[in-house]
Amino acid sequence: MIRHLVFIFLGFVLLTSFTANPTKKEKITIKPLIEVTNKRDFNFPFLQKNFIGFREALAFKESQGRYTVVNKLGYLGKYQFGKSTLKRFRIYNTHKFLKDPELQEKAFIALCKVNKWILRKDIRRSVGKRINGIKITESGILAAAHLSGAGNVKKFLRSNGKIKFNDAFGTSIEQYLKKFGGYNVSNISPNKSPII
Repeated sequence: MIRHLVFIFLGFVLLTSFTANPTKKEKITIKPLIEVTNKRDFNFPFLQKNFIGFREALAFKESQGRYTVVNKLGYLGKYQFGKSTLKRFRIYNTHKFLKDPELQEKAFIALCKVNKWILRKDIRRSVGKRINGIKITESGILAAAHLSGAGNVKKFLRSNGKIKFNDAFGTSIEQYLKKFGGYNVSNISPNKSPII
């Protein structure tokens, strides 16, 4: 008898929780299904392994996906661009850049194209190999180039991992090669001078 009452009570709770319409004054709070205790180790299970997944995972690592962030070293936006990188794409007004998500997305794609062009030979030579226990993938190479610049990634790959690089926060090329490996970024075509 008690079991039946428990089932009736649970059914009532479920039924009323899905049919109630909140008034304008009520606040709806959605709690995450997954509690993340260590954001550095979170592997984005909801993202696909395509370019969008790559872009969003990298953006989360760089700025938690926020367009208006400027870090203590002066790197800007969702993808934490340096001013010199922005100048390459003829973006000089950083205030406007921070307020323009579409421009930030276009700049990211343009940077991926340039890095893929600079690293095209290294991508051909290195993808599929293992360096310091890390399987080298095209997306890992592009992410590492975003972190350290294409020149530092060339040095790392051509030295078979002996020449290393860490950014000002201690993040290494190896960490980015590993964390962002395995995404399909084939839709990014190499381009020496992409236009935004």
